[in-house]
Amino acid sequence: MTWDNFKTNTLEMPVSRINQGLRAYMQKVYAYMAGGLVLSGLCAFIGSKPPFINALYNISPQGASLSLFGWIVLLAPLVLIFMFQSAVGKLNVGRAQTIFWAFSALMGFSLSTIFLVYSGESLLTTFLVTAGSFGGLSLFGYVTKKDLSGFGSFLIMGLWGIILAMIVNFFLKSPGVAYGISILGVLIFAGLTAWDTQRIRQMYSAAPEEAHQALAISGALALYLDFINLFLFLLRFMGNSRN
Repeated sequence: MTWDNFKTNTLEMPVSRINQGLRAYMQKVYAYMAGGLVLSGLCAFIGSKPPFINALYNISPQGASLSLFGWIVLLAPLVLIFMFQSAVGKLNVGRAQTIFWAFSALMGFSLSTIFLVYSGESLLTTFLVTAGSFGGLSLFGYVTKKDLSGFGSFLIMGLWGIILAMIVNFFLKSPGVAYGISILGVLIFAGLTAWDTQRIRQMYSAAPEEAHQALAISGALALYLDFINLFLFLLRFMGNSRN
């Protein structure tokens, strides 16, 4: 072996190992995310059946309102988010996995009413459009050399703005405001998909190896939330009512 060959092999080995490790890490992220989406879809379908709907709502001649069980299903994911962050921070992989799957299941149950509101065909069409858009945006975030961190700060502020607008419109009940929120929601979560993907990739290099498993689950949760919210905002445009 010549000196040039030895020098080249020595320099390329760490890069090769990093690329292989990064590839395996990102595969775990997407695998967890896909598993969470499948679980949510199954739970949403199961939750759309009459026994669960009757437990979720108090139905009377005056209308329907959430039951105590319904409020638990609605609010439990928020509690699990805080528990998840604690588990990831302590690198407790087993606990983080359990919370991730529980969160995905509860999110599915909380979204079960979309099967009652929208036709199955429009749900499938919107899901496929979301999947294609998400894939392209995530790929862009993965391969781009441009630093998206500045956009991330702007997008997070926009997200808080949407949350505030949705709270206000809960009382105003303005169709125009709701339409505007939906447009902004699609744009913001499209941007967050690319930003989160780049951030998840950068975290691999910055974190020690023992943290990679927990970070993969954390990254999967971030992309899962981007996908779900992108789907729900697109559904407001593409969904066809059953009525």
